[in-house]
Amino acid sequence: MRKNDRPQTKEKNPARRPERRYTEKAAPVAKEQAQEIEIREDIIEGRNAVIEALRGDRTIEQIMVAEGDTQGSVNVILALAKEKKLIVKFVDRKKLDMISETGAHQGVIAKVTPYKYCSIDDIIDVAEERKEAPFILILDEIEDPHNFGALIRTAEVCGVHGIIIPKRRNVGVTPTVYKSSAGAVEHMKITKVTNINAAIESLKDKGIWIYGADMEGEAFCFESDLSGAVGIVVGSEGKGIAKLTKEKCDVLLRIPMKGKISSLNASVAGGILMYEVMKQKLKRE
Repeated sequence: MRKNDRPQTKEKNPARRPERRYTEKAAPVAKEQAQEIEIREDIIEGRNAVIEALRGDRTIEQIMVAEGDTQGSVNVILALAKEKKLIVKFVDRKKLDMISETGAHQGVIAKVTPYKYCSIDDIIDVAEERKEAPFILILDEIEDPHNFGALIRTAEVCGVHGIIIPKRRNVGVTPTVYKSSAGAVEHMKITKVTNINAAIESLKDKGIWIYGADMEGEAFCFESDLSGAVGIVVGSEGKGIAKLTKEKCDVLLRIPMKGKISSLNASVAGGILMYEVMKQKLKRE
């Protein structure tokens, strides 16, 4: 569908949306500019996170284990490292404390090549390989690494094909994010874009419908048809989705709430919407 064919106003009944056909390729988003990484992305901390990295395709340079710590899942790490012929160093726990970004390394830190971000087309390719309609999570300035990690973990469980984040004012794949995701980062495509709104337009050109999470949305999440090619936008902690980004969304969705608290944590709101999408897609199969 050409851009000029798009409806000029929001749908009155989002549950019955006009057809938008998904197309494979579209004009690329403006070339991304390099951004200085302030928080190191070359270490992975925690036993489960390191195990997932060992089972994945990440290049691991070495693993540091606290001296005398060979109980439980540490044995699994040592066995996998031996199988892959990786360097394992037993070091004083104080050294791990000094290196740690999370403060909860559990006696294990792996030094790795920094996370390799992908392109939007790489995410679309994943959907095509699975023969599924694209399901994409778009994060608008999520700065809390625990929220980002939790969103990645839920996204992986719900079958999201990839996550789009802005280069600026959004946390990247840091050790805390990696640990909070329980290693789900290893199984998720993530792309950084210079302009989140340009990325959304690119997805629309591909036939993907964009739904934003907003407390004042015109429809409840369960009232809209989310079973096709969809992108879910989740805003930052406290501020929500930026005004211009809201305007780019096809439909703004709200989550039913009956308590006295007027908002949800970003990762919780995102999780509820992702599960609603997954539920509708499963019903359609």
